[in-house]
Amino acid sequence: MLNWALTFLIVALIAGALGFGGIAGAATDIAQLLFVIFLVLFVISLIFGRRPPAV
Repeated sequence: MLNWALTFLIVALIAGALGFGGIAGAATDIAQLLFVIFLVLFVISLIFGRRPPAV
């Protein structure tokens, strides 16, 4: 998922440099959303991954 966020970020940067404002804005929004989802899932995996093994 982080790879998709980075891909949309790169697309947004290229589109912004070429002057495609609408595409750059949409790609930036998608990249930000995917990055936030990635961070939430990462924190959840850290919390639930630290449990001691059941005896």
